[in-house]
Amino acid sequence: MTPPLPSSKIALPPPPPSLLAGAALFLDFDGTLVPIVDNPDDVAADADLLRVLHALRAGLDGRLAIVSGRSVATLRAMGLGDFILAGTHGLEFAEPGAAVEAPHRLAAIDSIEAAFNAFAARRPGMLVERKSISVGLHYRGAPRFADDAEALAMALAAENGLMVQRGKMLFEVRPGGADKGSAVRRLMQRAPFAGVAPVFFGDDVTDEEGFDAAAELGGHGVLVGPARETAARFSLEQVDAVRHYLGEEAARLVR
Repeated sequence: MTPPLPSSKIALPPPPPSLLAGAALFLDFDGTLVPIVDNPDDVAADADLLRVLHALRAGLDGRLAIVSGRSVATLRAMGLGDFILAGTHGLEFAEPGAAVEAPHRLAAIDSIEAAFNAFAARRPGMLVERKSISVGLHYRGAPRFADDAEALAMALAAENGLMVQRGKMLFEVRPGGADKGSAVRRLMQRAPFAGVAPVFFGDDVTDEEGFDAAAELGGHGVLVGPARETAARFSLEQVDAVRHYLGEEAARLVR
């Protein structure tokens, strides 16, 4: 088993052609396949993206999964129901058309959601995102309240034995016990993923566990966005570059 690569802040090369040949492909969604927007409800998988994903899945003999902080229900509503999905940072799993494997939503999450809503109502620009088994507090529209939002999320999580998942201008309170790395490891233990090298594309700090897992299992991480401390081996500068690369790889795989 290959150990994880040391984190690096240096500029990374782009992923080479044919990196995906014979691999298992794991893709974050927001900030990787679609741009991050102020309102997370304004995102959907467009027809061009779905065409590329279907081609990649066919070329990889089914070895493609979306690994996201979004809930499985939301990913399906955005048009991704035809794919294997790992949602809420590895707490949820679903095969196409199958029931979702997930823990029950805790009553504490409902209470925290109510507290987040009360907090956001007094601070214009704050946004509460309800998820199946977690709840997020977005401050992209009100960055001046970031410290207050963090303090609230941390206090509520501590009171209820939960964890705070930090994202891009987001504090999410959720149960622990899983992350994107554990999602990759779990999927790599079963068909059709088992026995090949994983490649994980992601943009956020929440994707670092995915990069680590890919490296441990003999594969690679691909960071989307500007250079930062990361365990990824390769990088692409933006969503458009990811979609171009994946489109080229899809064409190569299905020749």
